[in-house]
Amino acid sequence: MWTEEKLNEMLTTPSAKLVEDVKKIKGDIMVLGAGGKMGPTLCILAKNAIRAAGIEKRVIAVSRFSDPVALELLHSNGVETISADLLDRDSLDALPEVENIIFMAGRKFGTDGGTEYLTWAMNATLPALVAYKFKKSNIVVFSSGNIYPIVPLSHGGCSESEKVAPIGEYAQSVLARERAFEYAAKEYGTKVFIYRLNFAVDLRYGVIFDCAKKIIDGTPISLTTPCFNFIWQGSANEIAIRGLLHCESPMKIMNVTGPETVSIKETSIKLGKYLGKEPVFEGEEGNTAYLNNAGLAMETFGYPEVSAETLIKWQAEYILDGGRTIDKPTHFEERKGSY
Repeated sequence: MWTEEKLNEMLTTPSAKLVEDVKKIKGDIMVLGAGGKMGPTLCILAKNAIRAAGIEKRVIAVSRFSDPVALELLHSNGVETISADLLDRDSLDALPEVENIIFMAGRKFGTDGGTEYLTWAMNATLPALVAYKFKKSNIVVFSSGNIYPIVPLSHGGCSESEKVAPIGEYAQSVLARERAFEYAAKEYGTKVFIYRLNFAVDLRYGVIFDCAKKIIDGTPISLTTPCFNFIWQGSANEIAIRGLLHCESPMKIMNVTGPETVSIKETSIKLGKYLGKEPVFEGEEGNTAYLNNAGLAMETFGYPEVSAETLIKWQAEYILDGGRTIDKPTHFEERKGSY
């Protein structure tokens, strides 16, 4: 029987590798933008790994914390919190100096439609300010795999050496985020790890959940983008924490996603069988997609613990068991960079 409590426990139970790596991380950890979809479980995972390692280390979560559920979850698990608007210079400057920073702050949805300036403020201006403020820290920077070009399915996915080609203002602003930290790495000697994520799956939200919801609602699923990559959020969070040991100057770049290239159509058909409802499709299956090759991350950190097949099954079970969900669609089918 799936419950949100069970899901949170699974997402925040550290692996033996994480426990060993946490022992090697010198100093406390502060997570900026910790109130989003991944932040709370990442902070609690780090705290649980520290406890399991038998060491003393602070984990500090910083956010505006608009979601009281997330704030309560953090407090109940011993994570320190600081409520702050990071775009407010006084609030940013007042943050304590910490040896390790995980930067998760950003804005994606709502970019188009007259508020593009807010996205650029969060994704470009703020990173420059943070990079200067914490220039002596190790910084893991969350980025996105969609700054790469859309590629043919036969391509095998973009590796870190692929030339970036961001489409739309969101992706362009994410590249600006990276450039701000790259400047810090080169000019200040800041040690930086750029973490290019391609879809984390949490069961409360994500690409698989989006497909399942469309099936339940009878909404057609677009096949224009025929394939996608994703990774279990527990593994994604572990890589972000362990990445603190791989911060470098010049900065290190690494793609983070699962090993499988997964078909939208086949995933939806499998979900439909579990859910007892036939999916409805629309459009012709395309032959290109946003696909990333995370071979370097797997060589460095190991393969994700949960396979795509298992995640598809878990997603259907979670929905059928009435687990709480988050209304934050991924818009995985978007190809023109309009968010």
